[in-house]
Amino acid sequence: QVQLVQSGGGWVQPGGSLNLSCAASGLPLDNYGTAWFRQAPDPEKAREGLACIVKSDGSTYYDDSVKGRFTISKASAVYLEMNDLKPEDTAIYYCNAKNLGGWSYWGQGTQVTVSS
Repeated sequence: QVQLVQSGGGWVQPGGSLNLSCAASGLPLDNYGTAWFRQAPDPEKAREGLACIVKSDGSTYYDDSVKGRFTISKASAVYLEMNDLKPEDTAIYYCNAKNLGGWSYWGQGTQVTVSS
């Protein structure tokens, strides 16, 4: 059974840091492009892509909203290091793995809350 299992997240004050992990079961991460998304509390806002690692060459890309603050990496799992967090970063965060065949898998989601 293919699963992406997330861990990390929680509550932090503005300016703080949190780390997210996404472990794969039944899925060889080396064969997949990987990414982190988030869903803000506002139901009118679409799920937002934050960062990704391209399978072919390991290049990383970031949305402007998190560039310079968040870092995506991949080893035995996929990670998202989040620094200088802001209240507007409050959301449910999801990891995603997708291959060239179009198979796409999602983690279960992790709440990140940034408030004082």
